[in-house]
Amino acid sequence: MKIKVTGLPLLLAALLGLAGCATPSVVTLQNGTQYLTKDLPTTTNKDGFYEFVDIAGKHIKVRAEDVSTIKSD
Repeated sequence: MKIKVTGLPLLLAALLGLAGCATPSVVTLQNGTQYLTKDLPTTTNKDGFYEFVDIAGKHIKVRAEDVSTIKSD
Protein backbone atom coordinates (compact mmCIF):
# COMPACT_ATOMS: atom_id res chain seq x y z
CA MET A 1 0.00 0.00 0.00
CA LYS A 2 2.87 2.41 0.74
CA ILE A 3 4.24 1.88 -2.77
CA LYS A 4 0.99 3.08 -4.34
CA VAL A 5 0.76 6.08 -2.04
CA THR A 6 4.36 7.24 -2.60
CA GLY A 7 4.60 6.13 -6.24
CA LEU A 8 1.70 8.27 -7.46
CA PRO A 9 3.27 11.66 -6.60
CA LEU A 10 6.56 10.55 -8.17
CA LEU A 11 4.77 9.50 -11.33
CA LEU A 12 2.92 12.81 -11.52
CA ALA A 13 6.16 14.75 -11.02
CA ALA A 14 7.85 12.79 -13.81
CA LEU A 15 4.96 13.44 -16.21
CA LEU A 16 4.97 17.15 -15.43
CA GLY A 17 8.72 17.25 -16.02
CA LEU A 18 8.33 15.64 -19.44
CA ALA A 19 5.56 18.06 -20.38
CA GLY A 20 8.01 20.94 -20.04
CA CYS A 21 10.48 19.54 -22.59
CA ALA A 22 9.28 21.63 -25.54
CA THR A 23 11.86 23.70 -27.37
CA PRO A 24 10.41 27.12 -28.18
CA SER A 25 11.89 28.70 -31.29
CA VAL A 26 11.69 31.73 -33.55
CA VAL A 27 10.99 31.18 -37.26
CA THR A 28 11.97 34.14 -39.43
CA LEU A 29 10.72 34.34 -43.00
CA GLN A 30 12.46 35.99 -45.95
CA ASN A 31 10.07 38.96 -45.75
CA GLY A 32 10.97 39.60 -42.07
CA THR A 33 7.87 38.03 -40.50
CA GLN A 34 8.69 36.22 -37.27
CA TYR A 35 6.72 33.45 -35.60
CA LEU A 36 7.25 32.36 -32.00
CA THR A 37 6.63 28.63 -31.81
CA LYS A 38 5.90 26.21 -29.00
CA ASP A 39 8.29 23.59 -30.40
CA LEU A 40 10.81 23.18 -33.22
CA PRO A 41 9.14 23.12 -36.65
CA THR A 42 8.96 19.87 -38.57
CA THR A 43 9.31 19.44 -42.31
CA THR A 44 6.87 17.34 -44.23
CA ASN A 45 8.18 14.61 -46.50
CA LYS A 46 8.18 15.67 -50.14
CA ASP A 47 6.31 18.93 -50.43
CA GLY A 48 9.00 21.06 -48.73
CA PHE A 49 6.89 22.86 -46.13
CA TYR A 50 7.59 23.63 -42.48
CA GLU A 51 4.71 23.02 -40.09
CA PHE A 52 4.48 24.40 -36.57
CA VAL A 53 2.11 25.77 -33.94
CA ASP A 54 2.69 29.35 -32.84
CA ILE A 55 2.34 30.50 -29.24
CA ALA A 56 -1.28 31.50 -29.86
CA GLY A 57 -2.07 27.88 -30.82
CA LYS A 58 -2.50 28.56 -34.55
CA HIS A 59 -1.28 25.84 -36.95
CA ILE A 60 1.03 27.37 -39.57
CA LYS A 61 2.48 25.85 -42.74
CA VAL A 62 5.08 27.79 -44.79
CA ARG A 63 7.23 26.86 -47.77
CA ALA A 64 10.82 25.96 -46.90
CA GLU A 65 12.07 28.49 -49.49
CA ASP A 66 10.32 31.28 -47.55
CA VAL A 67 12.11 30.47 -44.27
CA SER A 68 15.22 32.52 -43.55
CA THR A 69 16.23 31.21 -40.10
CA ILE A 70 15.02 28.95 -37.31
CA LYS A 71 16.54 29.66 -33.90
CA SER A 72 15.76 27.91 -30.63
CA ASP A 73 14.73 30.39 -27.97
